[in-house]
Formats: sequence, C-alpha cells, structure tokens
Amino acid sequence: MNSDSNDRPILLIPYMWIGDFVRCHSVVRLLRERYPTRPIDVLTTTLCAPLLDYMPGVRQGIVADLPRKRLAYAAHRALAERLRAENYGTALVMPRTWKSALAPFLAGIQERSGFVGEARWGLLNDARWGEQKLPRMIDRCGALALPRGAALPADWPVPQLEVPLGEAEQWRARHGLPRDSRPVVAFAPGAVGPSKRWPVAYFAELARQLTEQGMSVWVLGSPDESPLAAEIGQAGGANARDLTSPDLRNAILALRLASAAVSNDSGLVHVAAAIGTPTVGIFGPTSPWHWAPLNPLAATVETLTDVPCRPCHKPVCRLVHHRCMRDIPSDQVLTAVRRALGGMPAPA
Repeated sequence: MNSDSNDRPILLIPYMWIGDFVRCHSVVRLLRERYPTRPIDVLTTTLCAPLLDYMPGVRQGIVADLPRKRLAYAAHRALAERLRAENYGTALVMPRTWKSALAPFLAGIQERSGFVGEARWGLLNDARWGEQKLPRMIDRCGALALPRGAALPADWPVPQLEVPLGEAEQWRARHGLPRDSRPVVAFAPGAVGPSKRWPVAYFAELARQLTEQGMSVWVLGSPDESPLAAEIGQAGGANARDLTSPDLRNAILALRLASAAVSNDSGLVHVAAAIGTPTVGIFGPTSPWHWAPLNPLAATVETLTDVPCRPCHKPVCRLVHHRCMRDIPSDQVLTAVRRALGGMPAPA
C-alpha cells in the first residue's frame, strides 16, 4: 500500500455473502499486523452487520444496503459522501464488479485496490492482475492486502469471532432455553442453492437420533429455513427447537452456546468455525479445499461412494440424482457429531 496514506483509515469492501464476509476477517487480521496504527472499517449490509460486533480489529461497520441488480447511482453517491467524511487513505475492493468500486472512486479515496474486472479502469488506481490464477476466495481477497507481486503466505490468519459468553447466556434466558446438562447440537440445514443442502429428511433423522441419545437440537437459519426447521422439529420432538430468525445475531449467539454444530456448506459453517464451536461440515457438490472455513473443522463429511460428477460447484444438480448428498447417510454424520462431542479424533 502507498506509504503516503500514513495513518489514515483503511476501508475493506468484502463480498456480502455471510461465509465470504467471515472469511475476510483473515484480511483484517493481516492488515492489523502490517498497519497497527491504521483503523480498519468494513462496508457491510444490514444482514452481515452483526458479525462486525464480534470481529477483533474492526473499528466500525459502514452499513449500506445497495441494490444488487441495478446501478442506483444516487445511492452510491450518498454512500460516497459518507465515506469521504471518514477520510480513508485506502480502499480494498474485493468484489470484481464495476459497482463495488464506484463509491470509493466518488469519495476520492487516495488508494483504491482491486482486481481488474468489468472495465474498472479509473475507478481503481491500483488495479491487479492474476485473479484467475488464485483458485481460493481467501487467496484472492488476501492478495489485495499485500504489496503488488508479493508471494502469498503459506497460511493465512484464521477468522475469529469473539462472542462474550455473558451476552449469549442473556440471549438464552430471553428465549426460554433451558440451561441443563443436555449437550446442544446446532443444525444449519440451509444453503445457497439446493444442491448444497443435505436432504432435510436426513437432518430430521439425525435430530431423532440425537434427541433420543439425550441431546438438544437447535435449528438455525433465516426465515426461509422455517419449513425445514418444522420438519426437523417434528422428528426431534420436545428437545428440538426452531430458532430461525431474520437477525443473524440470533444464530451467532446460539452457536456460541452450542456444544457442536452440523452445517451444510453455507455461511453458518464459517460462523460456527470462527467462534470455535466444534463443527461438522457436510460437503457435496463443492470442494472443501476451495470453500471450507480456514478454521479447522471437527469433521468434513463427504460421500464415501464414487460420484464422478463431483465436485461440480453448481447450485442445482444438473444430473438430478443429487447423489453427492443423498449418499451421505445420517449414521455417518451422527458418528462425526459424537466424536466431536467426545473429543475423539474426527473421521476422515
């Protein structure tokens, strides 16, 4: 970065999907090491904003719910005025869209770094090449925090979410959740795209098995997952609770209290892992090497049968059979959960 920026604040513009947003805390940690005196702010949506309350090293979030499918120039101009008032010296623009670089340009931020894409000449004055040679999202995002041409580190700092236990216990009391000896296993049955979802009937069977063995099940996610939570709750009985909510903070605090978590390849697998909750991640069409959290998982569960078409990284199964998920039985995940809870080595 330009040394002329001195101690002026840095603005991070991350991807606004929950998992990628959490992943970008690695960049915050890297910047904090390189520039200990420069405040770091993060542009965020209302949805992702609660995460910033638990990310060490972030001064503040700049909340802006910009439209996704239209330019909305007036909204970008209004955001630029807010950014100008913060006197940023550097902006790291991680998404490669033209729109994502517009407000930093209009705000006159001195140094605007990002990868070349969508003809952003002029909007960026530190345009980088080589994004396509970096297959992982963390490598693409982290490279922007390094000098041009610098070698990538062998290991990135892992994301951290520091959630106070007292705040989580207050949340438990407000929701009338018992504080007993039953271990809590949090489920995250949702995902962007149906192909990344382990069948809800399998989640329901897992809930039945866990509650019969003396555990509680909390189902997390957005209101879109409420129908899934209802089916899981029916199988799990009185010790399965639907905790889906439009507020992401609800899931953050629940995961702080959970003894373990079971999640598809979704945003909540990153949240759980960054909190430090033992997490079982279920991967079907996606590659864990590309998309799993940098934080270690208690177990990465994949089908043990040969499915030649995986990983396809497609949101919908093109061959319809969805074997990459359907061939993962509930007993396989149950074994991983029990080992996570017991501290035994996780299965491969």
